[in-house]
Amino acid sequence: MRSRDLSIKTVNAAVVYLFSFLVIVPVLVMILGSFKTSGEALKFDLSLPKKFMFSNYLFVLDRGGIPLAFANSLAITVAAAALTISSTALCAFYIARAKTKMSSFLGNVFSIGLVAPFQIITTFALLKLLNLIGSYAGVILIYCAIQTPWSMYMFIQFVKSIPRDMDEAAYIDGAKPMTMFFRIILPLLKPVTATTTVMVVINVWNDFMLPLYFLDSSKKWTMPLTVYNFFGQYFSDWNYVFADLVLTALPIALLYLYFQKYVIAGITSGAIKG
Repeated sequence: MRSRDLSIKTVNAAVVYLFSFLVIVPVLVMILGSFKTSGEALKFDLSLPKKFMFSNYLFVLDRGGIPLAFANSLAITVAAAALTISSTALCAFYIARAKTKMSSFLGNVFSIGLVAPFQIITTFALLKLLNLIGSYAGVILIYCAIQTPWSMYMFIQFVKSIPRDMDEAAYIDGAKPMTMFFRIILPLLKPVTATTTVMVVINVWNDFMLPLYFLDSSKKWTMPLTVYNFFGQYFSDWNYVFADLVLTALPIALLYLYFQKYVIAGITSGAIKG
């Protein structure tokens, strides 16, 4: 029995190492390539650069429109994440606590959103009707709609795990529903709030499709679109392309590394409690 368990652990470890290798190698190629000359970067290998070309990053910052794109990405991401988290936390509290036909119906509607595909044409028509084509507000609202079902699921499962005795005690003390939520429930939602916020931020920051389709000016483009535009101009200079990719991925990578323990704790807690 012990031999079998050891074999299973060995196979699992081998699979983990294999997938880690598949993920880490391209990242290392990108990082090392961003410091190489154009000829060295074209080799796409893991060799160290003969000379670290920090000027590659200065070139990208100057020619790639990074500062403006960073500001655009930051504004859209923060607005979308704040609106999504605040609205879904409140809705999840109602759906998880209220035992009515309406709450059950709303829960089913949001569940459908987890599997329903995103439709470009109908969304474009809706934005046109609302006069939001090409605007930041239109893109932010689309992101909120896309991220809401998963965020709602996370919050609902977590709220359900909180004992109802706390609600009843607060109600006896005269607390209104909103007071109960903000003073009692919301502080307990910190793990799932951190997890959901980080995941929403990652999804919005890294998205390429929505800004391309729904923003009408290159001055409104986000960081992933600068890579697309920059690659079109310097497709033969992979050292510059790699540097642009690093600058695009760096903020979100640092954010995830900083909040990694909260993300893992929130997902694990939600899985166990849900």
